[in-house]
Amino acid sequence: MSTTARRIVAPALGLASALVLAACANPTDGGTAEVAAGKGTTTKINLGPDQHRITTDRVASIAAEVPEKIRRRGTLEIVDSSNSAAPLGFHATDNKTVIGVEPDIAYLVAGVLGLKPHLNTVSWENIFVGLDSAKYDVGFSNITVTEERKEKYDFATYREDNLGFAAKKGSGLKVTGPADLAGRNVAVSSGTNQEKLLVEWSKENEKAGREPIHIKYYQDESDTYLALRSGRIDVYVGPNPTAAYHAATTGQTEVVGTYSGAGATLQGLIAATTKKDSGLAKPLADALNHVIENGTYAKVLKRWGLSDEAVTKSGINPPGLPKAGKQARTA
Repeated sequence: MSTTARRIVAPALGLASALVLAACANPTDGGTAEVAAGKGTTTKINLGPDQHRITTDRVASIAAEVPEKIRRRGTLEIVDSSNSAAPLGFHATDNKTVIGVEPDIAYLVAGVLGLKPHLNTVSWENIFVGLDSAKYDVGFSNITVTEERKEKYDFATYREDNLGFAAKKGSGLKVTGPADLAGRNVAVSSGTNQEKLLVEWSKENEKAGREPIHIKYYQDESDTYLALRSGRIDVYVGPNPTAAYHAATTGQTEVVGTYSGAGATLQGLIAATTKKDSGLAKPLADALNHVIENGTYAKVLKRWGLSDEAVTKSGINPPGLPKAGKQARTA
């Protein structure tokens, strides 16, 4: 598979780009949340069902690349996770409309391809079950490129992947490596690259004669943060945008460390995910590169406070999180 050029940032723990949110009211009260759009500027997130999504026109040459079966159907079957959270993918104030940066980017891509976007929200594991069976065409759900996943799926990248370690506000914790989590109760969702990181860190601790990490599995964000506030867990590791958003909008938690989703020597990347050899990887990447070039991509990231996670080009199947026991490749 080809790999197109992309921007690589060699991250250090705690230096990965972070979502910064300004103080704001409870989103359920006023229907908006204020986030940092860049250095010294802020923007308000619309949390209501009427999103006025940013759109872009069909590009005939790119639309022609879409497999004929999908072109004839006229819809792009998009899948995302019901376990996602703001500002990635979550429910609007009507508790039924799915909003966030992930559906916004998916809608942009569908526009370039000349297809009607149809969003399917399922549990995390059923994203991949549905892709495997060709029930869905593409996943837009904060999916990290990993070497293991590349054996079954093709990827077209569209955002940097940074993880955040969340703790109860005032915890005094600072996560700078495996030793900081030795003997601690740490929550994670199963089947994620965050889980893989914790398993590897726990093994490193044991090899060094330290206590392992006590990994606790939570699939629901509200249950996770309830456990964090009550002291049943010490730390929760998840996507940095959601960790930072929760910290700013509730004032009850704080981000005590960040890390690249691909490890210490490779910048993690989030990608549109499709079944291997489906024929969609190239049109997806071309569509993403078109919206990067025409500026609509930057507008979507800005409206969700994620400008710092922008990529300059979409790449097909770039190096991802390495398999266990292997070192990440550097750029």
